[in-house]
Amino acid sequence: MPPVPDVAAGAAVAADPAPANPTASDLAAPPAADLGAARGLETSPAELDRALYELGDTALGFARMPPREKASLLRSLLPGLLAAARAHVEASCAALGLDPGGAASGAAWLAGPWPTLSHVRLLAEALEDVAARGRPRLGRGALRARADGRLEVDVFPARLRDAALHGPVRAHALMLPGATAAGVREGQARFYQQRDPEGGVALVLDADDAAAVPLRDALHKLFVDGRVVALAMRPRSAPLGAILERALAPLVARGLLRFVVGSADVGAYLAAHPAVTEVHVAGSAAAHDALVWGPSGPTQALRRASGERLLDKPISSTLGGVTPVLVMPWLYGEDELWFQARLLASQLVSNASLGAHEAQILVLPRGFVQRPLLLRMLHRALAAVPPRRAAHPGAASRHAALTAGRAPLEREHLEGSADAPLPPGVVRIGEPGPGELPWTLITGLSASDTAEPLFSTEPRCGVLSIVEVGSCDPAEFLDAATRFCNDRLQGTLSASIVAPPIVEEDPAVGAALDRALLELRYGVIAVNRAPAAAHAAVVPPWGAHPSATLADIQSGLGFVHNTAMLAQVEKTILRAPLTAFPRPPGFCDHRRAHVVGERLAACAADPGWGGVARVFAAALRG
Repeated sequence: MPPVPDVAAGAAVAADPAPANPTASDLAAPPAADLGAARGLETSPAELDRALYELGDTALGFARMPPREKASLLRSLLPGLLAAARAHVEASCAALGLDPGGAASGAAWLAGPWPTLSHVRLLAEALEDVAARGRPRLGRGALRARADGRLEVDVFPARLRDAALHGPVRAHALMLPGATAAGVREGQARFYQQRDPEGGVALVLDADDAAAVPLRDALHKLFVDGRVVALAMRPRSAPLGAILERALAPLVARGLLRFVVGSADVGAYLAAHPAVTEVHVAGSAAAHDALVWGPSGPTQALRRASGERLLDKPISSTLGGVTPVLVMPWLYGEDELWFQARLLASQLVSNASLGAHEAQILVLPRGFVQRPLLLRMLHRALAAVPPRRAAHPGAASRHAALTAGRAPLEREHLEGSADAPLPPGVVRIGEPGPGELPWTLITGLSASDTAEPLFSTEPRCGVLSIVEVGSCDPAEFLDAATRFCNDRLQGTLSASIVAPPIVEEDPAVGAALDRALLELRYGVIAVNRAPAAAHAAVVPPWGAHPSATLADIQSGLGFVHNTAMLAQVEKTILRAPLTAFPRPPGFCDHRRAHVVGERLAACAADPGWGGVARVFAAALRG
């Protein structure tokens, strides 16, 4: 069945109650007040205050609402969200300059309506488990001890329909050192183990991220952490947010969720507001640090060094980083290499590289004999996709800065002998129009260059850089690549490894891969898939490696999604085969991605086997 696609695209904002059962026409034509927000007008200070105090009035009641009633509330959201799905996709495509009826709109379906509907339904199922047995159920044998004593918990697939829709994709959570089986079970659904929880008001701040991401973070805060939520969106997210606010009318009408619109100043005002008890930031590390330590500069550095926080409230975050893809040395079949080349290209293309978890740096073994073939295939896959409108507001200036001073190269330079290092330079692919950027490969980086900006800057502008480390010995490569990623790259959110499953039959290579999975400091590691596969599945914990601190935030603190409501998580590890059939709908060359995406959204709302069959039928024609 169709495997998990890559994800990225956005949604959310507004204010004012909406009909309890909105129709598709309600959602397609927001009222005048919403359209005012959609034009970029910020929510006024008086409205911000009113929203927060209204949330405060409902916080205690919601915290003590029985889990089964919360599950019913979640299920009441599904019709409105499904009715809003097409308008959601149209708004996302308008922001990207894409045809909402074309195959390229599939990315918007896969990043927005499908995971959002899945998240709502899976949270409802988890809360029904909490009501029945005190905790979300785990499969038989899901909790197990590794040979070294560390605990793992199988989290995906949780049900047969997950396996049918996502194919042979498996994910487990690696627990922190010292976690015990009894502690893991007792720590599940921690909020719901309290006798009389107090609750509170959480601010979820869209700090420069794809707007659908903070929306799902808000669902986590509401139904896993038990907080009512003020969801603060950037003005550019307002058109889509106006649609979603109406789709989520049951939450808005009960005073459990408020959408507000504003820039960084509004976010700072809300974060410091006495009615807000905790803050969650989705987006950039710079925005997070400005909230906690003040504006960038010497004063911020002094505060950070002394621990003098401006924002002295509990704060969690899911931030970006430089996402690596490690390719193990191996003699791959051409079909395997072509699949992985298209997977790389699809991550670069998806929403014009807006997602923070898409591939940003390709880490290859020195002397990798198939390097020329892989890069030729990557170039071919990218050349087949016309350049797109840059999604990130700073994409053009970032692209100019990251490519400045680098020599232009032709495709032929990628195909030289694998015995020689790649020459340093820039390969531009495609002929961009106004507001567009070419797909760009930057080659010949030195792994030891501590001043290389591509090691510390999230591109988000259609750039993939390439670095070579180690050797063609698999164990040597994995050790060198792990050190490079941990010591040189900014961020701890996600990474992926291309690794043929057969290599683990060699005890030394298998041990080296296991060691890399343990030692890589990332909160999500995907083997043979994009990290977005874990993001789309919703069940696996999603967040940065817990080695971060407020003073060195990297990619954030805490995990979201996590519908099994696990505590003591160190990372999620997702595994899949080297290839998949049918072609994943997230691939940039899928001809019916929009049809598969729409059917996946419908199946998420009503997961019957008839819906699964319709998804499969569309996927087979891709």
